[in-house]
Amino acid sequence: MAVPKRRHSKSRTRKRRSTYYNELEPPQLMECNNCGNPKVMHRACKHCGNYRGRQVIEPSDELIA
Repeated sequence: MAVPKRRHSKSRTRKRRSTYYNELEPPQLMECNNCGNPKVMHRACKHCGNYRGRQVIEPSDELIA
């Protein structure tokens, strides 16, 4: 079995990993059943504060901005 003769530097390893392991995907969005605005799945809606058909949080201007 082949074994590397020299150790790879940290920068070389991190450069390689950055292209594959650190790619972030945008969060999946769905339409809110109450107000119709896009919201992150499995989270309360920022605009109306509803989650699974009931009021969970009070909507505020700070959450929407």
